[in-house]
Amino acid sequence: MEHAQLTEARPYHHGDLRRALIEAGRRLLEVEGGAGISLRAVAREAGVSPAAPYHHFRDKSELLDALAFEGWDQLGNQMREALSNTGSERDHLVTLGVAYVRFARMNPAIYRVMIDCSQSHETMPEKLRDEGAYQLTRDTLVEAGVDPNDETGLELAAVAVWCAAHGVAEMVGFKEFEPLRVQLGGEEAFLRSIFSQLDIFRPGRKVAVA
Repeated sequence: MEHAQLTEARPYHHGDLRRALIEAGRRLLEVEGGAGISLRAVAREAGVSPAAPYHHFRDKSELLDALAFEGWDQLGNQMREALSNTGSERDHLVTLGVAYVRFARMNPAIYRVMIDCSQSHETMPEKLRDEGAYQLTRDTLVEAGVDPNDETGLELAAVAVWCAAHGVAEMVGFKEFEPLRVQLGGEEAFLRSIFSQLDIFRPGRKVAVA
């Protein structure tokens, strides 16, 4: 069985148990999805006793939260790297949108856990809000012309960008879009064209607050 092969190939011996469990959970996510995750399954994948995960996670939900945190941290790093490789500031918001969607498309299992866990909590962990992808989005909006002193407007703009990127990530794989994707020259050009059509991604736009 594929699962047994994964377990045998990656036994845990010594070191950071929490890290080993998270990495085991990430591997299981890619194979079985969130429904296939359990503390017992993660222990088996990491090569530790069934009781070992309980030293770090009270239950499955805490493990999923840790996996979600890992995903959001990775997303923030990839968005930041994408910005560092973009020359024109006018393209920064579009670049963030593209990086978000590419992460979601390349990591569908962890992305689903990230979204599901975010829906079940009132706030993100402080580190992710203050240093991660969401704060990076706010900073880039300010760079693009949103007034940093208008906290409500800035937050609305960030939510709008976030929701737009999530919507594109959810729908961009539809087969009916394939002819347009080919016409535009591939996934990157297709995504950039989509985000360029959305007013919120255009530098200098004014945020309307009802």
